[in-house]
Amino acid sequence: YENLRAVDYPAIAAVTSLHDTRVHYVEPAKWVAKLRAMRTNAAPLLLHVNMEAGHGGKSGRYEHLHEVAREYAFVLAIFQGLPFGGAAP
Repeated sequence: YENLRAVDYPAIAAVTSLHDTRVHYVEPAKWVAKLRAMRTNAAPLLLHVNMEAGHGGKSGRYEHLHEVAREYAFVLAIFQGLPFGGAAP
């Protein structure tokens, strides 16, 4: 949060959890807000707040796969040049 500069940043998908006992969800939210205000380009900058997980993410047999799928979808959308939100042009 303290080392941000007014430069071009790559596409970023920041992830936090509402029930994280080590990193309160407002810390990543403040970082994303400051980064959005300071950056000099329009690369996608997303913040996902997991409303049901703690510090290690969701637990359960398939919950981790949902998180991985969201990460893959973000990366694929960036490489395919899709607009913000992942919808086809």
